[in-house]
Amino acid sequence: MKHIRLISALLVIISSAFSQAPSQKSFYDFKVSSIDGKAFNLNQLKGKKVLVVNTASKCGNTPQYADLEKLYEKYKSKNFIIIGFPANNFGKQEPGTNQEITEFCTKNYGVTFPMMSKISVKGEDIDPIYQWLTKKEQNGVADAEVKWNFQKFMIDENGKWIGTIAPKESPMSDTIIKWIESK
Repeated sequence: MKHIRLISALLVIISSAFSQAPSQKSFYDFKVSSIDGKAFNLNQLKGKKVLVVNTASKCGNTPQYADLEKLYEKYKSKNFIIIGFPANNFGKQEPGTNQEITEFCTKNYGVTFPMMSKISVKGEDIDPIYQWLTKKEQNGVADAEVKWNFQKFMIDENGKWIGTIAPKESPMSDTIIKWIESK
């Protein structure tokens, strides 16, 4: 009888622990704002590989906009999308308003991939999507500090965090191309 009570107590404890465990969010659980202020629900990207990039208009890496656009044009019909998140976290290299950023990207690089509203990608005011991208406790895979403008995050077709690519690495790198082309 004593063993039965002990087993019952253990089952209650185990059951309670599982019911209180936080569920992992996926990339698709977030809503952001597009650069023109409209709601953008990331669940509309289900089934696509997503490259998330924090961007800036006055950075040594800014010319990557050209390769990001080339990459997008080449693979957008193959369930791939790029999402740019302008941020002013590094060297105040994105001082513009959303409208100024849009004009800059369109005029100088012909950007057609979706750009979101300017956010913070680190610090006390970090946006929730970047909390998810950078914290293992939220994405379930790894911690990943955003080191500079144009850091890239790879998200698979199921909304799972796959990896990160250094800011200086080209969007046309073998790592990114192989990931996009993999089944």
